[in-house]
Amino acid sequence: MKKEVLEKLRISVINGDIEAAEAAAKEAINIGLDPLEAIEEGLSKGIREVGDKFEKLELFLPDMIQAAEAMSRAIAILEEKISFKEYSEKDKGVVVIGTVEGDIHDIGKNIVIALLKANGFKVYDLGKDVPSIKFIEKAEEIKADVIAISALLSSTMIKQEEIIKMLKDMGLRDKYIVIVGGAPVTDEWAKKIGADAYGKTANEGVFKIRELLKNKRLK
Repeated sequence: MKKEVLEKLRISVINGDIEAAEAAAKEAINIGLDPLEAIEEGLSKGIREVGDKFEKLELFLPDMIQAAEAMSRAIAILEEKISFKEYSEKDKGVVVIGTVEGDIHDIGKNIVIALLKANGFKVYDLGKDVPSIKFIEKAEEIKADVIAISALLSSTMIKQEEIIKMLKDMGLRDKYIVIVGGAPVTDEWAKKIGADAYGKTANEGVFKIRELLKNKRLK
């Protein structure tokens, strides 16, 4: 039974089937399946397969968006049974993420969130059109490891720089790994504003966060 439910979770994400994903998540809870195992051995396997196919251009952005949404909806059900302590014990890291103020685009951010969760990170999604100070306040409140800042417009990417400057002014810059992303963002921009990394794609962003956290913990 457990194996069947895990497979349902995996397939529902691959198919981008929100209704099936939610149903499988509820079934996982009903049979007493560990929610973290349901995420890691079911949903995560599905979204990683989708991510790999997307990177190889075997799937397209709408497929990725639908898969991410299916996974997010299932996780929302499973997360009600997971305590923060359980997530912390996984020790993968805590990420605060949002789209900057004045920007209401969140497709890319939501895909990153799905992949972060698939890789065991605890993620706090601030949403879109988020004032700069909110990124810092939430990171301080929940003792985050990473602040991830998305901007989808060239007119709003300057807010990424503003958040990093605020961190510096508050004496908090070295406390957090800061990664930036979004359509107009480049590696050069990330270096110019003092970010730790730039994620060109969702997969790349998750990989860099994982590597930066590992290196930081070795120091």
